[in-house]
Amino acid sequence: MTETIHIDLFTDIICPWCLIGTARLDAALAALDPAITVTIAHHPFLLDPSIPDDGQNTRERLKAKYGGDVAAMQARVEQAAHQAGVDLDLSVQPMSYPTIKAHTLIRLAPSEIQYALAKAFAAAYFLEGRNIASDDILLEVAQTHGFSQDDAKALLADEREHDATRLMAHSAGQQGVNGVPFFIFNSKFALSGAQPPEVFARAFRLATGEEALPA
Repeated sequence: MTETIHIDLFTDIICPWCLIGTARLDAALAALDPAITVTIAHHPFLLDPSIPDDGQNTRERLKAKYGGDVAAMQARVEQAAHQAGVDLDLSVQPMSYPTIKAHTLIRLAPSEIQYALAKAFAAAYFLEGRNIASDDILLEVAQTHGFSQDDAKALLADEREHDATRLMAHSAGQQGVNGVPFFIFNSKFALSGAQPPEVFARAFRLATGEEALPA
């Protein structure tokens, strides 16, 4: 049985189900045998690459994309978040913003802080209602997670790195990541969606070999 688990994680900062999915993953991680080492590598995904630089009203975006009762849709998301221990009120953040710069900072952060940085950006966006496309806000959050001011500023201004992030996000879709959150365990199997903690717990058993993968 292996005592290491590596998770390749695909999310987008403006995805509420990613916020819920990582909260549920954290609950499962908290119950995991502390002798097992878990590493998480973060990968970019763009829910909507067409969001303008100054943002777009989320309800209008969802209405145009899906139709139906957007208020009811968001109420279901909030209920799921509350059940996962996340005090989510989607009225706090009515706007969707582009996330290329945030993803660029995450992917170029040291591997050991990528996951925490991604969650911090999501918390700033959803729970504090902040504009996650703002250089000032990105710089503030990045500095609290180990970035120097100069390094973060350089990445925020580096269009080549932003283009590389766009390419990686596009490649994820071509490789079969069509929705987020998306989790790959030890490069062996994947889970899609904000799964409950017990599903993650089984994934850990499969990843360590405690339980055999289905034939």
